[in-house]
Amino acid sequence: MTSIVSLSGGFGFPSTTTALTDLVTAAAEQRIGADATRIELRDLASDLPDATLLGLPSERLDAALRAVEQADLIITATPVFRGSYAGLFKAFWDLVDPVAMRGTTVILGATGGSGRHQLVIDQALRPLFAYFGALIVPTAIYAAAEDWAAAGMPTHELESRAHRAVAQAQALLRARATADTP
Repeated sequence: MTSIVSLSGGFGFPSTTTALTDLVTAAAEQRIGADATRIELRDLASDLPDATLLGLPSERLDAALRAVEQADLIITATPVFRGSYAGLFKAFWDLVDPVAMRGTTVILGATGGSGRHQLVIDQALRPLFAYFGALIVPTAIYAAAEDWAAAGMPTHELESRAHRAVAQAQALLRARATADTP
């Protein structure tokens, strides 16, 4: 069975970044037929400095790292701050074993107040996950304020991008499974 991990780098309440990862995760669970493990980085924020400075991850941070490192599909998103990913997001990914990520399928997402920040995906996120050797889904999902309708509901266009990314992820997962079969 496919292992899916959804990791939100959002820390607001409510968080559009979490709403984005939830949207893509729901599409993935429906299409792929597997339940996802959901990780909220805001819940691990106080654990990251100790793990970074002392090399001592807490039990919950260690569990989150292991879930990510063992996943077949990762759905991850970050809010955009000053033209790049959030520091909390980067602090988590700095602790992930790059060897364990090699060949893992990843759907990238980001959120921001306007469309002018959408290049963060190509300028910051893709290079980060290319370093890991991940299989990055071609369709990344950037969601600006105009991508959310009344009551925080996603627009049809945003839902369409999410479903397209999940379909591409499923194709990559199938191709990898076929390549791994002797």
